Amino acid sequence: MAFRTTGMSLVSDLHLKYAEKKWNETFQLVRRCMDKSRGDPKPCEPLVRCLKRLHEALNVSTLSCMVSRLEMVAKQRGMGSHLSPSETTCYLTADLFYLEVLLLPGGGVEDVKVAQHGEAPVTSESLLKLLRSRRFEEFSGKLEGLASLYNIPGDNETKVKIFTSLQHLGRDLQKISHLPRALKESDPQVDIILNGRLGYLTVGREGCPMSIQFFVSPSDILLGESVGQVTLVTVGPSESTHDLQMTSLIPQPPQLDSQGDPVFSPLSEATCEALPACFLLKLQKPLPVLSAFINKINQITGVAIPETDLQWAPLPQLLMELSGRKNWDETLSGPESDTFFIVSLPGEVHSYVVPGTAWAGGTCKGSMVGSIPFTHPAHVPALLEVLRHQCTINTLLASCGTATRRSPGAVCDLYCEVLPVCESSFSVTFHLSESDSLAVLVVNVEDSRHLRCSLFASGLEQSPMDEYISKVLKRCLSIPVTMRALNGKLEKRMTPQTPPARLTTLAGAPPSVLVSQDTVSPSVTEPGSVWSPPSATISQSVPGADAVAAVSASEYYLMSVTASQPVSDSNTSLPANPYPCVSVGVYPSHWIASSNHLPELI
Repeated sequence: MAFRTTGMSLVSDLHLKYAEKKWNETFQLVRRCMDKSRGDPKPCEPLVRCLKRLHEALNVSTLSCMVSRLEMVAKQRGMGSHLSPSETTCYLTADLFYLEVLLLPGGGVEDVKVAQHGEAPVTSESLLKLLRSRRFEEFSGKLEGLASLYNIPGDNETKVKIFTSLQHLGRDLQKISHLPRALKESDPQVDIILNGRLGYLTVGREGCPMSIQFFVSPSDILLGESVGQVTLVTVGPSESTHDLQMTSLIPQPPQLDSQGDPVFSPLSEATCEALPACFLLKLQKPLPVLSAFINKINQITGVAIPETDLQWAPLPQLLMELSGRKNWDETLSGPESDTFFIVSLPGEVHSYVVPGTAWAGGTCKGSMVGSIPFTHPAHVPALLEVLRHQCTINTLLASCGTATRRSPGAVCDLYCEVLPVCESSFSVTFHLSESDSLAVLVVNVEDSRHLRCSLFASGLEQSPMDEYISKVLKRCLSIPVTMRALNGKLEKRMTPQTPPARLTTLAGAPPSVLVSQDTVSPSVTEPGSVWSPPSATISQSVPGADAVAAVSASEYYLMSVTASQPVSDSNTSLPANPYPCVSVGVYPSHWIASSNHLPELI
């Protein structure tokens, strides 16, 4: 009790002592305490918090108050600060950059300039706007981000060399972006983003590093949200040394090889130096990347993405986490459960199921990637092509997953199941609305510019429809929109097929082919002859998957799929179910896709 009384008395005495003093005197006292020599070079945290609270309690209305706020921000970010002899400019300094803040007598800010190492100061409109509106917290955050871009290891001499190497890299990338090429899109900026040698390159300014916009989806363009995927070109520390350029590696004028790519000068003692760092493509938004694509990236650069940075999960799960949806883990029992989504289109509602077991396989796993290390400007175009390829796959799969999960008993116009085929291909199984059968659409994403669709359905010729679907998909990069267009096209071309009412030999068929009322199962006994009537089972090879889709017509929807090879001329007979490894399913007219329909497509 005595101790408590003494403490309260001490506080009262302090209140009385400083009651008549001005706030500026209190600020000076706290700063003097902070500047006192201590064993620990770091500022005293309680004093920093005290000074911060004092500043936040007052309006910045004088020159000295503004200087005090800037000094406090500098201390928070580990930067130095000092005033010019004329006391009209406050400098915030770091190893590889500094800020000039030009002040007005009443505490206003006339200009804010950022100077990188070896370069003249340049006005930063964003920092100027923050200080003029007294948004000091955001200004401090901007400084923290700026300092992180120059997080380079080593002494000052090493830091200067690494920063110089980064500047030469930037100049070479500018040369690559200016090389001539053919225009492919009507919008020049979209064409540069999607088809440029690099993408839409923005030279570093206002203390911000160079950026490259390398992908934008059709929906982003339609909505006017043309930000898309952007990467910053920076540098970071490395556990081992790498040969980094100390001069430009592209001669002037640039020369092209037979493939139209720039010719680089070879690395030598005169053009490079071993430094404990590497260049980085630092993605503004983490990107889900498949394991096969991560291997491609490592092969291009020769510098592996650290395994500690990779957290493996099924690709659909990563896409849902990126969009802020937790359907995969929170609403289901685990990553091997099926996820159902509802996609609403004008006049239509689709249901999509993503089977967890199918996507849990090794080739379907990926990881969020935030940055990619590399050491040479020639790596950048190849890396961006891999990232564009992955973004295309992600956009297609993400179009099936929405924030709306299908509730039990919900009625939809189209039911689809999405299954992987390989790392750059997947299938969509759906019900033909005007026929008692199912169909399979195989989507093959060869790269970001070449998408090929293959439709496998009873009673359809393959090539014309495949070409039409491929054009639609490439234009919209949306599975639901493509399925809507495809379903509408099929409704015009297909009519319901009625199976024969008795056991008979179909007209024009070999004598050995018999058809029953319930199923249509050909039995071929003549060597070298495999025949399929219009309403019988149709077998087609699935490109890239060595699979066979067999679609049968009856009063129910029948379908079976196997991973076996297509029937060859040496086969002399087929059983009633030619694919015994998968049982034939029978589904009523309100069929809903499940993960057991096509297990052998993977």
